[in-house]
Amino acid sequence: MPGGDGRKIGTEALRYAVLAVFVVLLAFPFYWMFVATFKQNIDLYNVENNPFKFNLPPTLDHLKLLFNETRYVRWLGNTALVGVLVVFITLAFSLPAAYALARLTGRWGQRIGIAIFLTYLIPPTLLFIPLSRIVAILGLQDTIWSLVLVYPSFTIPFSVWLLMGFFKSIPRELEDAAMVDGLTRFGAFFRLVVPISISGILTVVIFTFTLVTQEFVYALTFISPESQQMVGVGIPIFLVRGDVYFWGSLMAACLITSLPIALLYNLFLDRFIAGFTVGAIK
Repeated sequence: MPGGDGRKIGTEALRYAVLAVFVVLLAFPFYWMFVATFKQNIDLYNVENNPFKFNLPPTLDHLKLLFNETRYVRWLGNTALVGVLVVFITLAFSLPAAYALARLTGRWGQRIGIAIFLTYLIPPTLLFIPLSRIVAILGLQDTIWSLVLVYPSFTIPFSVWLLMGFFKSIPRELEDAAMVDGLTRFGAFFRLVVPISISGILTVVIFTFTLVTQEFVYALTFISPESQQMVGVGIPIFLVRGDVYFWGSLMAACLITSLPIALLYNLFLDRFIAGFTVGAIK
């Protein structure tokens, strides 16, 4: 019995040690951005100073530069607006498409789903030229609406493939019972399948919004005016001037932008993992 207790204590200690390592590795980028945000330039660039602590009193100069000399707030607003619209469009198309492929197409549904997913793997560097032609024809150049049009082209394929696996894990008998009780196929889908699939839907929302915030090629190609920029393009363009890097302001912008997404991931981590693994579990 003492030997068993010792092994149990050792296992728990190893588990917490591994957890501590992962916590440190994952939290370090945020700690580094926080320190760099409030460090004075003379402290930041002096190689003799300890880079992991404040060797001189903190300063707000980098935040003042970010908010007063750039349109960072406007970029955040543009990114949030595009993100919300793209999430709505992605859900509007991927939910019915994934359900149809999972339930109504038989054995060909899986093959069509894989074919749709393969379009997601096409790199943006091959697509931005023909897409820029379409954007120009529609008169959307230099507006955020060009991104609202283009981003669903790579968010919808992945979301359809992801939701297909989730819908297949839901027993058909539940829908059959709902239709026996008087619901139509459409009603059974929205009143039964969609609520059960909330984990998969939430995964699509997080995935889509994250892609919008970090996408660079299309945002750089289709938009030139400073006021219309997305945060992922505006930050490096206007805070890197020639060979001068405003590291403190860059880190401040990255910290402010990444914190909400990191909190969102942590709040819904269990559902996010369930949305990715439910097909494999089945």
